[in-house]
Amino acid sequence: CFLQKGDCMKIELTEENVLLAGRTYKEEDTLWLALSGTGTSFIYTGKKLSLTAVGSPVINHEDAEGNYARIAVYVNGERKVDDRVTQAEQTYTVWESDAAETVEVQIIKLSESAMSVVGIKDLEIAEGESVVPAAPKEHLIEFIGDSITCGYGVDDEDPLHSFSTATEDVTRAYAYLTAQLLSCDCRMFSASGYGIISGYTADPEVKSAEQLIPRFYGSYGFSYDTYPGGIKPMDMPWDFTQKQPDIIVINLGTNDDSYCQDTGWKQEEYRDKYVEFLSDVRAKNPGAEIFCVLGLMGAGLYPRVCEACRIYREKNGDEKIYTVELPEQDGEKGYVADYHPLHSAHKLAAEKLAAEIKSVLKL
Repeated sequence: CFLQKGDCMKIELTEENVLLAGRTYKEEDTLWLALSGTGTSFIYTGKKLSLTAVGSPVINHEDAEGNYARIAVYVNGERKVDDRVTQAEQTYTVWESDAAETVEVQIIKLSESAMSVVGIKDLEIAEGESVVPAAPKEHLIEFIGDSITCGYGVDDEDPLHSFSTATEDVTRAYAYLTAQLLSCDCRMFSASGYGIISGYTADPEVKSAEQLIPRFYGSYGFSYDTYPGGIKPMDMPWDFTQKQPDIIVINLGTNDDSYCQDTGWKQEEYRDKYVEFLSDVRAKNPGAEIFCVLGLMGAGLYPRVCEACRIYREKNGDEKIYTVELPEQDGEKGYVADYHPLHSAHKLAAEKLAAEIKSVLKL
């Protein structure tokens, strides 16, 4: 605290005091963020606000350099902090003024859950100051996807470079941008390299059968890292009775295509498992409008996505299922790390998807 201890108040980062974003996990005095886009936002009134981020166990790994969690802090919409948390604790002064003022603060995890988690300690403010939740938007949209949804490499315009959390920024990817265009709150469930029946594979004869989003969708997310005490996010079930999304976007198939390619029986397996996943998503989110999309890095399996949606609709009489093909990235304009989409390509995809959602739902 920036004043004497007796002059301070502790503000717990719970839904009573702040607006939570995504599948966050509270443990004692720390709010843990794993999935891309998780975080919190609130209205602060006072003279000085500092935040303390807690580094995850990944900081002790030999290969930690490319995997530190990246976070951002915004004040009144302006990014004031953009950093990777490389220490056990790092404190940032995000707001300071001579007289008390009221500002909106947003904390967001920019990098994905697979590589690292990060904690934000409860706030300490001076007596007479206040923290209240930011106002939620009218609608909540959830994105289920892979590296494209995570914003893989979007800050590194060299396609020969590989993954680093330093260049991953979910706020510059199509999903977050779509939510902004629709003026919706959003949350993500995404992991790079993951698919419906296979994660990315360099050899189409070898299925990557472990890297599957449907395996982990019911949890706090996949991660090689852990929460305190060695608890892994994917070992903790998510409570789907919490605030449910009004809209869900599923963007899975880019990695499956590395395995399926043009082989008919593989594509049919993908289609059939897609139908099963749709059933699971619907069971967990009974009121959501579901948009199944594919594109940006190839849409070879998009016809199978359409088949899966048709089969599911006919079988269940569920008409709140839609398909959208996203525009392919233009290689002549360039790529980012590992030939992922430029920010400009993400923007074009977001514009198309937002327009389709507005048209269908009359938003």
